[in-house]
Amino acid sequence: MDFKTATALRRLRLVSAPEAVSFLLLLVCSVLKRTTDFNAVPVMGMVHGILFILYLVFWLDAWKRAQWDRKTAALYFVLSILPTGGFFAERKLKREAEASVIADRARREGVVNA
Repeated sequence: MDFKTATALRRLRLVSAPEAVSFLLLLVCSVLKRTTDFNAVPVMGMVHGILFILYLVFWLDAWKRAQWDRKTAALYFVLSILPTGGFFAERKLKREAEASVIADRARREGVVNA
């Protein structure tokens, strides 16, 4: 994996969990708006919107650079629209990055041919 691909995957991984947290907080704020006088929906909506757009931009970049098939790309997109999906995306991206580091190290040490 080259540096730009690793960076793209890292950016997507780093925005996944905050995007999921912002989505959950937005849902809580929506409930509080309807049950109390507390209304943080406009602020949380903006925060979540920015993080979601960042996720989509980083997702597109990672898809292009990592050359994912459509199934993998669709999985990461679906995870972005589920309330806790970002946590699963972050964990999966972390495992993918770790496996890539191990494979690169094995190639450099001549353990495998690639």
